[in-house]
Amino acid sequence: MASDSGRVRLYLDADVHKDLAQALRLRGYDAVSAWEVGNAALSDTRQLKFAADSGRAIFTFNVADYVALAVAWQAIGHRHCGIILSPQVSLTLALQRVSRLLNRMSSQDVLNQLVWLPT
Repeated sequence: MASDSGRVRLYLDADVHKDLAQALRLRGYDAVSAWEVGNAALSDTRQLKFAADSGRAIFTFNVADYVALAVAWQAIGHRHCGIILSPQVSLTLALQRVSRLLNRMSSQDVLNQLVWLPT
């Protein structure tokens, strides 16, 4: 799991808007979606493992499952690059809120953390 004190590199779970990663990249952020890398059908555990192995925080609307997954990973000592959570919101609102978070937090700030997307 690669991580440094630089900008958050983001991996978007399959339940997030397919166009969000591209919209973030157009604004200069490092973002990729599960859809773009062929991971849309992976389980939540495998999604988080892919994100961690890629040195990326994961962003998801799947709050309940990822909170439970974070607790399970912590209990067995697994590390991740951050889990960013949000209730389901529109693409426009997600873009605004994710951009705000990426502008104020570093990869170290989210490392092994559950982070709620700011409103």
